[in-house]
Amino acid sequence: MACANLVKLNAASSSWIGQKSPFGQRSQGSSTRRVSFSIRANSYTDELVQTAKTIASPGRGILAIDESNATCGKRLASIGLDNTETNRQAYRQLLLTAPGLGEYISGAILFEETLYQSTTDGKKFVDCLRDENIVPGIKVDKGLVPLPGSNNESWCQGLDGLASRSAEYYKQGARFAKWRTVVSIPCGPSALAVKEAAWGLARYAAISQDNGLVPIVEPEILLDGDHPIDRTLEVAEKVWAEVFYYLAENNVVFEGILLKPSMVTPGAEHKEKASADTIAKYTLTMLKRRVPPAVPGIMFLSGGQSEVQATLNLNAMNQSPNPWHVSFSYARALQNTVLKTWQGRPDNVEAAQKSLLVRAKANSLAQLGRYSAEGESEEATKGMFVKGYTY
Repeated sequence: MACANLVKLNAASSSWIGQKSPFGQRSQGSSTRRVSFSIRANSYTDELVQTAKTIASPGRGILAIDESNATCGKRLASIGLDNTETNRQAYRQLLLTAPGLGEYISGAILFEETLYQSTTDGKKFVDCLRDENIVPGIKVDKGLVPLPGSNNESWCQGLDGLASRSAEYYKQGARFAKWRTVVSIPCGPSALAVKEAAWGLARYAAISQDNGLVPIVEPEILLDGDHPIDRTLEVAEKVWAEVFYYLAENNVVFEGILLKPSMVTPGAEHKEKASADTIAKYTLTMLKRRVPPAVPGIMFLSGGQSEVQATLNLNAMNQSPNPWHVSFSYARALQNTVLKTWQGRPDNVEAAQKSLLVRAKANSLAQLGRYSAEGESEEATKGMFVKGYTY
């Protein structure tokens, strides 16, 4: 076949080497056809690469606090607080001003509201992060909606106006971005849903890089279902193959992106639970088959695992060297105990911040492969899976 000997160029080009003329016919008088191609120049490339390296620094990971106002409201309601901007600001101030947070956290993903907020003393949250050597990031997608023609699946909206929004976020101090789409195994997944997820992520990544933001690429494979771990591996390999194909087609610079994959686990309702070592084995197998070593960092989502389980799994993946920085981008797995400690009371802020640092340090140690679950609280071992959970 004509495509059998094609070799793909790097992410800066979408041309092919060794391509035959259309319909498999060669030009007369020539045994080969020379292919010309252009490499996209991006004035932000050096900065993107440096930002990605900073976030993917040893012993550090990402604090994800980019929940929408509606989802943040659900968190606040769990401790009896109303969903008001004042309460959201108070909670996020607690998180972003924890003393010494930068020792364990290299990046913080913010919701748009938070990017423009300040502390009660008037200091911008972005400046609080910079003072701790934490890179500010921003959630840029507009959420999930039903995908017509699919098996009750979803697609992620938000490409319209993304370039102008990204430029404004950069001016405000953001240096990386996050776009979350999902794939459901119980719903198939259909080829349409996988392609839509991959194409949307690739377009978002290219637009982000053009505006100076390192894109976090996140096709979350939901935990919903009773499927075995081998089925999750099969779907993950298909999804990530499609994602990297379209990233290359869109000339995305691999050295200037970060990934936020799901760990390869059995479905949440599967009768047999997998050990941390098994999850690490399957997850690293998938990554080594699909992710180029040019990518600087793999920042896992917790996906509803308990705080301790997410940390144990990360630790198991760092027991031997990997081609990339393997770390965390956790929301609930860093915040669950914090929220319950705080309870909305000003006199609990210091204790809540200490609990955040405990979880951040635990995951820092896991990134270095040095974590032990000895002494963890009972609360930290409780699972947080919610079927059909969305941000």
